[in-house]
Amino acid sequence: MQQQLVELGQKVAELQAATKMSDTINMEIFYWWCTALMITIHAGFLAYEMGASRAKNVLASAIKNLLAFAFVCPTFFFFGWWIYNAFPGGLTIADGASASLPWSLNMGPNLSDNATGVFWAAFALFAATTASILSGAVIERIRLTAFLVLAIVLGSVLWILAAAWGWNPSGWLTTKFGFHDAGAAGCVHLIAGAFTLGVLLNLGPRIGKYNADGSPNALKAHSVPLLVVGLMLIIVGFFGFLGGCIIYNPGGQWTNIMGQPATLSSFAFNTLMGFAGGIIGGWIKTRDPFWMMSCGLVGIISVASGLDLWYPPLAFMIATVTGIVVPMIATWIEKIGIDDAVGAVAVHGCGGAIGVLVVGVFAAGYPNVNGAPPINFFGQFLGFAVMGLLGFVPGYLISAVMKSTGYLRVPREVEIMGLDLVEVPIEAYPEGMVRPAAETAEDKGRDFGGAAPVPAE
Repeated sequence: MQQQLVELGQKVAELQAATKMSDTINMEIFYWWCTALMITIHAGFLAYEMGASRAKNVLASAIKNLLAFAFVCPTFFFFGWWIYNAFPGGLTIADGASASLPWSLNMGPNLSDNATGVFWAAFALFAATTASILSGAVIERIRLTAFLVLAIVLGSVLWILAAAWGWNPSGWLTTKFGFHDAGAAGCVHLIAGAFTLGVLLNLGPRIGKYNADGSPNALKAHSVPLLVVGLMLIIVGFFGFLGGCIIYNPGGQWTNIMGQPATLSSFAFNTLMGFAGGIIGGWIKTRDPFWMMSCGLVGIISVASGLDLWYPPLAFMIATVTGIVVPMIATWIEKIGIDDAVGAVAVHGCGGAIGVLVVGVFAAGYPNVNGAPPINFFGQFLGFAVMGLLGFVPGYLISAVMKSTGYLRVPREVEIMGLDLVEVPIEAYPEGMVRPAAETAEDKGRDFGGAAPVPAE
């Protein structure tokens, strides 16, 4: 009998160990596939930006997007991940941050660590998303190397610093002020939109965008179908993005990244209701398929901070109203002389701001964990202000320095010819599409806000 009990105890111990390893591997697999889905976001941004560009700039826009992804991944490995773990309390380095340095045993193949690599990968894809948000807004006139510097600063420094402060269980915005941003509307979308606004103020509009009286011209996308399909791919990728915002706890309940109990079911309800509401809002306001899809995206962003909390009809209402409002904001931005080629500031910046602030209105009083204050409007407003400034101020200052040195923007003649002719060794459409004509003599003497018009494609 005693021998049988010993054997039974050994079998129970083996079963427990196997179950624990199975749970660990399931966690690893979950974030692996979240990361794979998030790459679909970048396929979407690639198609979206190529479609939004004119024919003479299609491949230059593609190269810019591909290189942003390629440069952000290694820079996020070398210092971005460390920033997240080093600065949750502010600007002092936290204990244990050395485990995130690139030479740490955790930052490579390690049979005792099944978590760091997949979490790093998901965060690296968040970082690349912020760079892609900037990328679309600045198409057709920014220098490639200037853009890459800006993308690295945004993707591997600024957004992850914001995430350390407000998207981290130890972040000071959460622990001291009750800030709540479950789906990263603030630390990804708001900060990227604010950074983009700062850059656009220095970059200036594309040649031909504005007339002498300041009225805007439509520089039409060369392929609206490609643009719309790209936006739909971004939506597909968002299911990986938002899946990566929830914490898989082997043997226990899911939590949001701040440690509050959450479910994938709540994310599913509210993501789809936000997407649907945004599309309907865009349709009510514009009847434009580009804006319907953009508003579907902004609908998700507008409910992202409270994905774990919203009653689905409330999420639908928030998204629908946001879908009506954001195209009006984009039109106002265009009218005041800011050329945002894809509406990134309105969709991501304003959509992210709405997402953060509505939580302070509709979810105030929701309890926090570990003694942190409950959700409150002041905490949400403070998070909005911090992330807005953390994006806008560096974006404006760095791009201002680049502008003063002539490094920010391509030369006028290159912009008129098209970036593909200068930057790309192949043609996007070698059959059936004619390159743009050269600038005419009569164009040279006309005042288009300091620039001549681009010939029609």
